[in-house]
Amino acid sequence: MLGRFLVSIAFALSLTLLGSSPTFAKDSKEAQRAEVRKTSQKILNQLYRVSPSAKGAVASTAGYAVFSNFGMKLFLAGGGGGSGMAVNNATKKEVFMKMVEVQAGLGFGVKKFSVVFIFETEKALNEFVNSGWEFGGQATAAATDGGRGGAYQGAVSVMPGVWMYQMTDKGLALELTGKGTKYYKNDDLN
Repeated sequence: MLGRFLVSIAFALSLTLLGSSPTFAKDSKEAQRAEVRKTSQKILNQLYRVSPSAKGAVASTAGYAVFSNFGMKLFLAGGGGGSGMAVNNATKKEVFMKMVEVQAGLGFGVKKFSVVFIFETEKALNEFVNSGWEFGGQATAAATDGGRGGAYQGAVSVMPGVWMYQMTDKGLALELTGKGTKYYKNDDLN
């Protein structure tokens, strides 16, 4: 019963955060898309500064996705939201997306972070874009790059063929998290 209560509070908090996000302003669709593109490029530039090998990894794979996220935790529940885009490197097609996060557990604070996913295969990219994606308790990070010679230095494998970089304003995050996070298409911008 307490668990359901916490999830309800976290969900309500995330909806509040999503409504206050600057990328969800009542601007035209093209203005919103332009803002997501600008933010995504800024995040990629930050990633390339802290992990120069990431530039080659982003360019040489099937595609990538970039998200800007904001979260808040108050006492026993928390949540967050964000926006971003996925890009197919072969076709250059952009798909605008959203992200929502629900957390339970004791804590207090506000966090702003960015996430960059790299998809080694078009199948992994298409599954992410077309089916949405949820991180749950089963999400684990692998410490190997599958023999890529450090191409993904600073990233973790979150599933076969998918790598994730998570950054704060201070650089790469030391702990990568994805519990209770859902990524899905932004129907308003696509």
